[in-house]
Amino acid sequence: MTHASAPRGVRLLGTGSAVPPAELTNKDLEKILDTTDEWIHQRTGITARRICDPGREGTYTLARDAVSRALEASKRRAEDLDLVICATCTAEMTCPSTACRITGALGATRAGAFDLTAACSGFVYAMNVADTLIRSGRFQRIGVVGADAMSTMVDYTDRSVSILFGDAAGAAILEADPDPSRGCIHQTLSADGSDWRTLYMPRRCQEIPPGEESNPIRLGYLRMHGREVFRFAVTKFREVIEEALSATKLTPDDVSQFICHQSNRRIIETAIEKIGLPRDKVHVNIDRYGNSSAGSVGLCLDELWRAGKIPQGRPMILVAFGGGLTWASSVWNV
Repeated sequence: MTHASAPRGVRLLGTGSAVPPAELTNKDLEKILDTTDEWIHQRTGITARRICDPGREGTYTLARDAVSRALEASKRRAEDLDLVICATCTAEMTCPSTACRITGALGATRAGAFDLTAACSGFVYAMNVADTLIRSGRFQRIGVVGADAMSTMVDYTDRSVSILFGDAAGAAILEADPDPSRGCIHQTLSADGSDWRTLYMPRRCQEIPPGEESNPIRLGYLRMHGREVFRFAVTKFREVIEEALSATKLTPDDVSQFICHQSNRRIIETAIEKIGLPRDKVHVNIDRYGNSSAGSVGLCLDELWRAGKIPQGRPMILVAFGGGLTWASSVWNV
């Protein structure tokens, strides 16, 4: 591939998503945990989450189906793709990558492929990377997907984590556009690895940090310090949106949608109140899907895109934060 000499923009062609058919409701969790539907809903805003059938579904199948649906919506073929980026922290295998398996399943015979790991920030990270690669002139068309089967990382004997997470994937097809004002006009990719212990998944005893030896959650499952993560998320949610608005000189009224990671309803509500965001511009689906990590923002984007709520000519803002600790924003002229 050659480098393009003229400035170029990036067009969002279409979106797709995939969720498992099986629901795990708060009422279901009442039967296996010391909890209640009311307690979960008050603290998280979640009523139900989708859960994969381990024998039939997982991160790969969700990601594959989401990309396939995004291609269909974009009126493009898999062989038109130059690259596939899959954001996930629950890949079934590190070799081959989930992205490679997607290209093989869909027939994307010309495409490069790699996985990207940034936990709940993964989809926004991947969108920013894809936009930059297309603008460089090295790539013409990229498929981006965020997908996580969080049920594979959750210990369902632990109330603090198991009530939060679900499984989902969301995808987008991006293509070079002659208008350089289209696509991502401002982005941040950030991390603070010093606080990784607040949300992590150790596989071996030597990966457990000092002071955590008595944690009852089994190896191979997600561990979270809820209060610390909540404080981090509330702070970063507000900071990244305010920074994005300031950097682009946009007001909340200028933005068509604030598409935010679905971590906790209370975190979203706090940001709405403190920043003064219009409620009809902040999509919320955590009540139906829970926190699906890298699948979260892409799933919201697909719901909004298919509902006709992402108009051309107006910017949208993607925001996410997650384990690592990571956070990211992306302001798009659609």
